[in-house]
Amino acid sequence: MGARMTSLINNFLEQTDFESYDDFYTNFKINIPENFNFVYDVVDRYAREQPEKKAIVWCNDNSEEKIFTFADLKYYSEKAANLFSEYGIKKGDVVKLTLKGRYEFWICILGLHRIGAIALPGTHMLTTRDLKYRIERADIQMVVSDADEGLLDHIDEAHRDFKDVLKHKFVTQV
Repeated sequence: MGARMTSLINNFLEQTDFESYDDFYTNFKINIPENFNFVYDVVDRYAREQPEKKAIVWCNDNSEEKIFTFADLKYYSEKAANLFSEYGIKKGDVVKLTLKGRYEFWICILGLHRIGAIALPGTHMLTTRDLKYRIERADIQMVVSDADEGLLDHIDEAHRDFKDVLKHKFVTQV
């Protein structure tokens, strides 16, 4: 077979050449560094070494398209990390992301990883009861949401009962 992987992943592999599927199955092993952080170890490295490499091609049902390079992801995730930090989000804090299929999800999740915060993705179909349960169980500090009117009502209702836990709400604009 002689398959050869040629990407950044090679830095995390013990072996990159395999003679057969059986060889691959038996010997493929990823070495994850002790303090591995996807943003610093992958996104930022690509941003340094191949800044114009495409990272995300996003499109929606209205034929809108956005292309993000690794340099773009580094820039926007740093901005997101700074915004989260300005609002007191720090390592270990939980932030709920209900952004449907929006590209902002990826910017937010990378920004949260950058500061060591925990991204908790969620569907836009959550009810007030669902949100209250998650806020209480996961100690959610912030919600970042799409401007879905029904969802925003549920977030506001849940926030009324958990103002001491859920400190901030952000809404993306279309």
